[in-house]
Amino acid sequence: MAAHGQLFIVATPIGNLEDITARALRVLAEVDVIAAEDTRHSAKLMQHFSINTPLIACHDHNERDLAERLIVRMQGGDSVALISDAGTPLISDPGYHLVRQVREAGLKVVPVPGACAMVAALSAAGLPSDRFAFEGFLPAKSAGRQARLAALAEDERTLIFYEAPHRLLESLKDMQSAFGEQRQAVLARELTKTFETLHGAPLAELVAWVAADSNQQRGECAVLVAPWQRPEGEESLDAHTLKVLDALLAELPVKKAAALAAQITGARKNLLYQQALERKG
Repeated sequence: MAAHGQLFIVATPIGNLEDITARALRVLAEVDVIAAEDTRHSAKLMQHFSINTPLIACHDHNERDLAERLIVRMQGGDSVALISDAGTPLISDPGYHLVRQVREAGLKVVPVPGACAMVAALSAAGLPSDRFAFEGFLPAKSAGRQARLAALAEDERTLIFYEAPHRLLESLKDMQSAFGEQRQAVLARELTKTFETLHGAPLAELVAWVAADSNQQRGECAVLVAPWQRPEGEESLDAHTLKVLDALLAELPVKKAAALAAQITGARKNLLYQQALERKG
């Protein structure tokens, strides 16, 4: 083991227990305490691998207070491992406040990489992976969810979402409305587990497929959506550029607003001028 007084961020399996790394097992066995999202859940993992390190709960409700206590222990020489229920900590799981406070205290944070559901899904989805955006969980309420999706409608990256099974169908319907029926998407469900599913289709077809089979509305779900593609032969302005243009139009004449917007965004001045005329008209 390296020097004590470090916080190890340890990835655990998302389903298949064989996916834990040898390094993760060694670190979990050697640290002084393991901070776990759910100690009852993690106790089963520890028992499976015969790891007897004490567990302490670290979740959304106690993370800030616990961080102070763990920092004192680390300053006294103890080493700590942070784990979530499954996968890599902090990826839509608790841990951010602990990591930030530990770093601010001048102590070392060490990643121990391993399983991560969004990366596993992206690697097998067959969608562009050179540029992607992880959006985590969408808002639970329909209005908030629709607003978030509308803001992403012209994003030129592959989009990755986590979703609760009981909201999956409604979220897919909202994606269909925001992104269009023909936008390609992939449902990645129960990855590495017995009923692992990776199903890709245009959103309209994916909605119908999930609606027709209640089994697809169970378990851990990730949805990946293909990037927006500009229609062939059509030059348009993205949402950010239009927002800049609108802000400038509120204060400046059309010609000046278009010229300044071109400098700020890099979009063509003529296109901005035409758009400005339309918006003022």
